[in-house]
Amino acid sequence: MSRIVRALILLILVAGCGSGNYSAPRNLDNACSIVSQRPNYLSAMQRTEARWGIPVPVQMATIYQESKFIGNARTPRQYTLGIIPMGRQSSAYGYSQALDGTWDEYRDDTGRWRAKRDDISDATDFMGWYMHETTERLGIPKWDARNQYLAYHEGRTGYSRGSYNNKSWLLRVAGEVAQRATVYESQLISCGKR
Repeated sequence: MSRIVRALILLILVAGCGSGNYSAPRNLDNACSIVSQRPNYLSAMQRTEARWGIPVPVQMATIYQESKFIGNARTPRQYTLGIIPMGRQSSAYGYSQALDGTWDEYRDDTGRWRAKRDDISDATDFMGWYMHETTERLGIPKWDARNQYLAYHEGRTGYSRGSYNNKSWLLRVAGEVAQRATVYESQLISCGKR
C-alpha cells in the first residue's frame, strides 16, 4: 500500500474518532418526535428524573431553550470593530449551556469527574442536580418550569435578588419555557412515554 493511501486511511480513522453527532433532532416542537429519533435522550432524562426529581418535560423545555438540543452549542463569538475576534460571550457549552465554574461545582459535588457537557446523560444529570439544589435552597418546586428556568439562567443569587424583574425579555422567555414544558408533557402522555 502506498504511503498516500495509508496516510489517507489514518486521517479518516482519526477524524472519525473525534467527531460526535451533535446535531439537533428534527421537529423540536414535538416531544414524541424528539424521543423517537433519540431514545437515549429520554433514557437520560428519565434517569435524571428518578435521581433528582426534575420532570422530563421541564428538562426538555430547558434544553430546548438553552441549546435547541445541539450537543456542542456555544455562545456566539464577540468581535471588536466587527472583524477582530475577542472570544465568546461566556463559557456556556453543551446541551445544558453550563458555565465552566458551575460545571466544576457539579463535578465536585457529585464526584462525576469524567462528565462532559456535550453528553446528554451528563448534561441532564447536571440540570437535575442544579434544579434540585434550587429547590433545596430557594423552595422553587421541581415542576415549576418558569421559576426553575429563571433561577437556572440568572443563577440562584441573581434569582434571590430578583435580577430577572428588570429583564422583560427574560420573563417572556421563562413563560415560553413553562408553556413548552406543558406542551411536551401532553405530547409525551399522548405517545405513551410519560
